[in-house]
Amino acid sequence: MSFADRIIKLNDYLLDQAANKMYDGGRKKYDGKSHQTSNIKRHTSHVPVYLQSVSNLCNQLLRAGTSIGANNAEATNAVSKTDYRAKSFIALKEARESLYWIDLLHRNNYIDDKQYNSIYADCEELVKILVTRCKRINEEIEKK
Repeated sequence: MSFADRIIKLNDYLLDQAANKMYDGGRKKYDGKSHQTSNIKRHTSHVPVYLQSVSNLCNQLLRAGTSIGANNAEATNAVSKTDYRAKSFIALKEARESLYWIDLLHRNNYIDDKQYNSIYADCEELVKILVTRCKRINEEIEKK
């Protein structure tokens, strides 16, 4: 499974966990399958801070984590070496940002040690690969 796919699954899992906390208090329990967006939108003022913060963190990680693959795909189809370098550096920045969000989720106990160790290690590996790529492409461009 790709890193972006894992981020999406983690995002779904965390939002389901947060929604279950929200709906346990006498309301209909959220089952993770049916979408209750209209119900949630009507009760926006009643959305607990916990759910809002989890949602915000998840969205940040989702954006950064999926952007790595998108920028990598753009780099693969770059029109020049400088374009390739630019897209590779953006992917690297997004990978480092993903590490930050993963760490923040863990420090605030939204993900457990097992989840953290697994996904953090994968993201660190992506950072290492991208650092190597960026150094190599910089050297190639500077030789010219």
